[in-house]
Amino acid sequence: MIDDDLKKLGNLKAPASRGAAQESAMNAAMDAFDAAQLEKKSTATQGIEGETRPTSITNTIWSGLMNSILKPVWEMKPAAMAAVAGVMLVPVVGVIALDNYELENPASFGLEKEANSSTEPAVVPSHGAIKPKKPSTENFAASGESQLADTAAEVSVAQPRVQALRQKNLGRVAKGAAPIVQDGVVLSRPSPITTTTNNERFPEFKNNGVKAVVTEPVSTFSIDVDTASYSRVRRSIMDGVLPRTDMVRVEELINYFPYSYPLPETKAQPFKPSVTIMTTPWNEHTKLMHIGIKGFDVETAEQPPANLVFLLDVSGSMSSPDKLPLLIKSFRLLLQKLNPTDKVSIVTYAGRSATVLEPTEASNRTAIISALENLKAGGSTAGAQGIEQAYRLAEENFVKDGVNRVMLATDGDFNVGISDPNQLKDFIAKKRKSGVFLSVFGFGKGNINDTLMQSLAQNGNGQAAYIDTLAEAQKALVDESGGTLFPIAKDVKIQVEFDPSKIAEYRLIGYETRALKREDFNNDKVDAGDIGAGHSVTAIYELRPVGSPAVLVDPLRYGDAKPAAAENPYGEVGFLKMRYKLPTESKSKLLSTPLVMNSPDEKKGTVSNDINFATAVAAFGQKLRGNSALDDMSYAEIADMANEAKGEDSFGYRSAFVQLARMAGSLSKSR
Repeated sequence: MIDDDLKKLGNLKAPASRGAAQESAMNAAMDAFDAAQLEKKSTATQGIEGETRPTSITNTIWSGLMNSILKPVWEMKPAAMAAVAGVMLVPVVGVIALDNYELENPASFGLEKEANSSTEPAVVPSHGAIKPKKPSTENFAASGESQLADTAAEVSVAQPRVQALRQKNLGRVAKGAAPIVQDGVVLSRPSPITTTTNNERFPEFKNNGVKAVVTEPVSTFSIDVDTASYSRVRRSIMDGVLPRTDMVRVEELINYFPYSYPLPETKAQPFKPSVTIMTTPWNEHTKLMHIGIKGFDVETAEQPPANLVFLLDVSGSMSSPDKLPLLIKSFRLLLQKLNPTDKVSIVTYAGRSATVLEPTEASNRTAIISALENLKAGGSTAGAQGIEQAYRLAEENFVKDGVNRVMLATDGDFNVGISDPNQLKDFIAKKRKSGVFLSVFGFGKGNINDTLMQSLAQNGNGQAAYIDTLAEAQKALVDESGGTLFPIAKDVKIQVEFDPSKIAEYRLIGYETRALKREDFNNDKVDAGDIGAGHSVTAIYELRPVGSPAVLVDPLRYGDAKPAAAENPYGEVGFLKMRYKLPTESKSKLLSTPLVMNSPDEKKGTVSNDINFATAVAAFGQKLRGNSALDDMSYAEIADMANEAKGEDSFGYRSAFVQLARMAGSLSKSR
């Protein structure tokens, strides 16, 4: 084609397009879209499995139209070319309309989880950053601009028609209805992520019931220093929703806060139990027995050498700001608590696992931070493969008489490789024997598999925490880094025996998922919880003394196991035993002490702020779980109790709890 031909084309008036041509063009465009959609893969949970970056659907349609239509048009004579121009612009406008819809609704086309062909897929910017594309006439002759504009104005009637019908059916799309088809044109289709999906999983359990001492005098359980439940409950309330009952583990709420319990005289004994018995705030006829232990802390100079492997989830679902970006900032904070010669490695997992940082001394902050900052999210979740690789790396660089720990950070589930919880549990339990421990940190919401995270942490001799803000990362990884990284005792078990002549009934508050059989206490092969440097642990029992009107179970008519009425309800009411192992030992040690209820009973003014505050948190957790024992105590009363017992609150954790309790009260009244 020569310049004269182009000039002639520019001077010609393009005929108006016909309705049939519009419909045909739109059918072709949408059929191409449907065909492209069928070729795409989908994953049920996280990310995408593909290795290549998905291309815009408009590119597919435009390419097909240009290859099949444009080339023959250039070979036509000018008059014929002008006649075809109007018809050609119909699909062009249809494509533009579809393209604008795609850019305004990127989730409908899977753009939120693009992945490039590199090993570490890149993060795709949110749709708010994508600029709508505009039609361009730069490739056409300048002299024909006015005619082309007139023609585009005529055929643009197709776009508002399609948009209007899409708006009309928007509600059906959001509800997952079938695609809307009219005259062979697909006008709307349900997107797999137009509605929020909550795939979070928490272990279900029933509240501990009241036990009659005459038939069950002994209570045995494993200690717990996890804090994930409190952070997750807090996030739910801050989002304006009371948490699900299975999200609430009362002992984790209580143990989220540090307490100043007495320390042992020497570090040869990692902790010292202390016991306090007081009147129950929500039932004047019962007693609360607090058992508190606090592990000794270690100064930075005294820290044993550390070999840490960061096992980081970089699957497609980790791209939101409260996931991978927060994870990177959190683990950067941890570096300041390490000694210069401590080793850090980084293993990532998405569709496959990869070692992105070989063991590097903590003094080389630049290399570690660079490896963290270069992480991108994309792909599915081969978590089991990542765990295997992380343990292998930790074992290859094992530090004798030091800390060897895998630190897993994820937003949820594993959907590639070993995904069965029991298989993962067995794998990690075996690796625990090698001296490599595992801690788990959850990020984000919507996909948290708390059940699996708890199982992994418990079997890996580590802690499970949930990080929803940088302030929480500061608490878990900096302020309490000793407890997170450096164990001082493992397999810690508690066993309490009550005197049936003094105590008729008891109820352990929390620890439902940590219950042990009576015979497990003396069995060193049975795994239990671990205590890190500086950790404090609290266990609370509600006791019903013999003769109290609060006693629920009638005495037995037959049999010899009948408790005599207590002439003196005070004095020794039970016996406490604790077993633990030092981190490098396999044989447990025993601690024991009598449980004494003093006379007169401790009054509120003589009980420490720590005990009263822990009581308030215990009341809060039970009320969230719907325990009827707290029916007569309001959230406002709980908040007032906690506020009076704040004491020294250097980091503001207790003040924040008071506000959380008040907010829970407001939410409970608004339902």
